[in-house]
Amino acid sequence: MIAPWLLGFLIFTAGPMLGSIYLSLTRYEILTPPVFIGLKNYADTFKDELFQKSLYNTLYYVVFYVPLHLVLALIAALALNVKIRGLGVYRTVYYLPAIVPSVASVLLWMWIFNPDFGLLNAFLGIFGVPPRAWLFDSDSAKPALIIMALWALGAHMIIFIAGLQGVPEAIYEAANIDGCNWWGRFRFVTMPLITPVIFFNMVVSIIGSFQVFNAAFIATNGGPANATLFYVLYLYRNGFQFFKMGYAATLAWILFVIIVIFTVIQFRLSNRWVYYEADARRG
Repeated sequence: MIAPWLLGFLIFTAGPMLGSIYLSLTRYEILTPPVFIGLKNYADTFKDELFQKSLYNTLYYVVFYVPLHLVLALIAALALNVKIRGLGVYRTVYYLPAIVPSVASVLLWMWIFNPDFGLLNAFLGIFGVPPRAWLFDSDSAKPALIIMALWALGAHMIIFIAGLQGVPEAIYEAANIDGCNWWGRFRFVTMPLITPVIFFNMVVSIIGSFQVFNAAFIATNGGPANATLFYVLYLYRNGFQFFKMGYAATLAWILFVIIVIFTVIQFRLSNRWVYYEADARRG
């Protein structure tokens, strides 16, 4: 019964991964046979300024996007975890951006960020804020893409709502009897009991953030002045524009190692702050 999945994994996942390891050790330009060069591609990354720039841009995106995304998704989940009329409509409205096709979403935000007739500059102008070039300014391009990505927080918001609904009402009632206010209930009851959900969303968000591609490819194509040249976009350019498929495979495996390192660190640190109720009961 497991044979179809196993064959699919070996043919479409494990096989290509092993093939890409070999390609990362070669000079392969698609139109010519791969030539084995050992670790030269890996050594070349230390001299590649665009590699370093793309890695910096991606780390910048991860550091600022992930915390903001998690906080906003949690706030939205808290706001939508109440019993009010029309709750289903509100949840649908907040979730819709997450299912809008990425190309349509980016085109919409390009119009919003337009320096001449964009809605954002028009709104800021009401408060006397001078217009900005946003996607056309190297200082504001990355923050603009982060704002663009924050709009689609619906998927993680839904997961947070599921976690919030899993908190037993009896614990809230006990906290009320002990005289806890709303902040005390949130800090000492809600947050500890949803830490597994926070941990899951954080791991998934970091992995996804390292692979950011669509927004930069469509809206800025890595510009201006490589300010939004993210890692996967640079990998794509090497593989499918410059036809340096061996070097692209090298970049892919370096990204894989970086993501694994970040994930392992998160799992190691999770023992210090993630609370699992089942483990507490066994203890």
